[in-house]
Amino acid sequence: MQPEELAKTIDHTLLRCEATSADVEVLCREAAEYHFAAVCLFPHYVSMAASLLKGTDVKTCTVISFPFGADTPRIKALAADEAVRRGADEVDVVINVSALLSGELGLVRDELAGIVRAVRVRGVNTGHGQVIVKAIIETCYLDDRYKRLACHICEQAGVDFVKTSTGVGPQGATVKDVELLRDCLDAGIGVKASGGIRTAADAERMIGAGAVRLGTSSGVAIMEELLA
Repeated sequence: MQPEELAKTIDHTLLRCEATSADVEVLCREAAEYHFAAVCLFPHYVSMAASLLKGTDVKTCTVISFPFGADTPRIKALAADEAVRRGADEVDVVINVSALLSGELGLVRDELAGIVRAVRVRGVNTGHGQVIVKAIIETCYLDDRYKRLACHICEQAGVDFVKTSTGVGPQGATVKDVELLRDCLDAGIGVKASGGIRTAADAERMIGAGAVRLGTSSGVAIMEELLA
């Protein structure tokens, strides 16, 4: 894969508690320079990032109910709607892992479907176009049976991507999990690998396993390694 092709798989990520507006400016400048797919940052900085990236080929992505996914469905849908209103092109929402493991499958499905509806309507009403929804299933807490179940629920809800991890849990993306998700999902739903992707070799392994998006805070280092 050519460096410019790999760059368009990267969501350049800044989800550190101590991140400042100055850090966001650097993030957006780097993303525009390398033509990454998107920046991924906290909702507080969506408007700022959307403004800084206007006229570039980089999308603005934010996280919803990060990192535990345990907010109520109405709050998550409102947060997603507000993010799009503020300029988000994509939202990465953490599913309610606790509800999934408790057997509340309908709640998880309906919550995701509600978020998809909310952002689609807001996107149309603001002339924003279709907003991408990525469901984070946090694979490190799930056995293979639950990973497959989560994929089925995500398909039913109409999400665009299933994402492996928040990067906050005890383990991030693995090749095995990316392959499992890719095998489980309809071809129209993408897989995003996130967590622990720090080198070009890491990135290439995840893409080889079936990921089409990579969430990483090491995007610049990966590009520098490829371009050296």
